[in-house]
Amino acid sequence: MGKVTSLFARKVVEEVGEGVDKEALLRTVGLDRTAPVDPSYMLTDAEYYDFLERVAQADPQGVTIPLRAGAAMRCDDYGAFGLAWKSATTLRGSYDRAERYARVLTSVSTYEVEPAPEGAFMHLHRSGERRLGLRLSNEATIASIASISQQVASVPFRPLAVYFKHGAPKDVVHHEAYFSCPVYFGTDRDALLVSTQTLRTPNKLGDDGLSRFFETHLEAEVAAFGDAVPLDRQVREYVATNLSEGIPTLTAVGWHLGMSARTLQRRLAAQGWSYQTLVDEARRQLAKRLLQQTRFALIEVAFMTGFSGQSAFTRAFKRWAGQTPRSFRLQTQTLPPPS
Repeated sequence: MGKVTSLFARKVVEEVGEGVDKEALLRTVGLDRTAPVDPSYMLTDAEYYDFLERVAQADPQGVTIPLRAGAAMRCDDYGAFGLAWKSATTLRGSYDRAERYARVLTSVSTYEVEPAPEGAFMHLHRSGERRLGLRLSNEATIASIASISQQVASVPFRPLAVYFKHGAPKDVVHHEAYFSCPVYFGTDRDALLVSTQTLRTPNKLGDDGLSRFFETHLEAEVAAFGDAVPLDRQVREYVATNLSEGIPTLTAVGWHLGMSARTLQRRLAAQGWSYQTLVDEARRQLAKRLLQQTRFALIEVAFMTGFSGQSAFTRAFKRWAGQTPRSFRLQTQTLPPPS
């Protein structure tokens, strides 16, 4: 059973309309509106989704609840996570921290920064039945990412596009007004598409020293959760994120995970994995995503997956998929709607 910080429930309930009993709504999930906010106090995912559905039913403008809750989020509300986000030197750095440290806020969601021709997708990954509560939660999360991106960016933040997997509400005018960009529903992702220029812009309060300090703090918090994310997945995710700069060394991956290369190798071997196998799998998965979901040329996909040239990439891909990259793209490509 997944966990979600009770902070989100508190933020949501403060945005409900007049005449709604906010205290009663919070009591349904065991929270006291007058008590101090404690982000470490968790709700189960089922409790949180039930709560969102009750809020949407109680509020006459329930369709905009996720947008109002997202707009109300502040970096400082997130504790060390928010301070790490704020002190990152660029917005891309903030997103990288979300990808790594989201576990301090929830165990049901992960984030992924995926390169795209225009910049990068900031993906929200959340599994589960596409019930109303989960749909509202996804919208609130994407809205909050936009809100705290605006707070830290040194230029006005405006994504190129926003995508949701679930179907559109009856009226999307509020969503498009909130994000100030096209909003697509019924797609293959929950994500914001952000331009390269925006990702590279310095954050207002970016500071290398502070960033490292809060990163160390969050590493300790993440370690306290144990190995909820399997080690092989952590390795694959890190490798995939850094392939465009070459295949990371075992030492670099170990440093990122807080262990020596020898310890990492030993732990992988104990689970039946080799580092080379995981690198191969990370390259295969990334190559397929890039071929399916982007318009990058094949030579660019080759470089982004750590190959020195297109011919080497083609040989490897034929081994993985039994066909050439070009054939695979023609058969499976699922590009998002143009903005």
